[in-house]
Amino acid sequence: MKKKILYIEDEPFLGKIVHETLQKQGFEVMLVADGSKVMQSFNAFTPDICVLDIMLPNVDGYTLCAEIKKRFPLLPIIFLTAKAETADLVKGFEVGGSDYIRKPFSMEELIVRINNMLSILAKAKNSKDNNSDRTLGKYIYSPLRYELISPTKTIKLSQREHEVLNLLTASLNQTVDRRFLLKTVWGDDSFFNSRTLDVYIRKLRDYFSEDTNIELITLKGKGYLFLIR
Repeated sequence: MKKKILYIEDEPFLGKIVHETLQKQGFEVMLVADGSKVMQSFNAFTPDICVLDIMLPNVDGYTLCAEIKKRFPLLPIIFLTAKAETADLVKGFEVGGSDYIRKPFSMEELIVRINNMLSILAKAKNSKDNNSDRTLGKYIYSPLRYELISPTKTIKLSQREHEVLNLLTASLNQTVDRRFLLKTVWGDDSFFNSRTLDVYIRKLRDYFSEDTNIELITLKGKGYLFLIR
């Protein structure tokens, strides 16, 4: 069965090229140019992944991403945009983005990232070992539901947050190599992906701030240690 991609892009020429190329790669693709019409497209099309531009008419990509995540919290969303500032990167992940590709880009890179994201999603769904709830101090982490339950709230995790936390908590009180995390979750250890991982580590530290016995320690030159005292 073909994997379905919802592609949201208002530049006609770029949209046509990407749409046709992804179709030739065996994907079923729906192209939407108007941000205000995206949510209604879900009535007729159930995507496996979403590729989303930020600068859109009527509704910007950040707002749209947040709306999509409210209805479909597990749907991976790849931002495809000319915005290149770190603040834009952080905002994209804060609203639920799974990955971020800067324009101009190569189709090869986009296809690799889409396939990598779909592979991660499939492994997470199919791996029985990852489905058991884990007690982490005062928290309960549910890999199956992509949830982190704290004493005061339930946090819905994005695909990338889940993948990073899953690897860290699979090796409690042990060092997890930084390069291993990058290679496993993103497929390579480029500078851009390295900065992206830093963003996720900061977010995870914030999530666990209600339990002072939990520390997510950075070991310079090595990796990370998820420590429960």
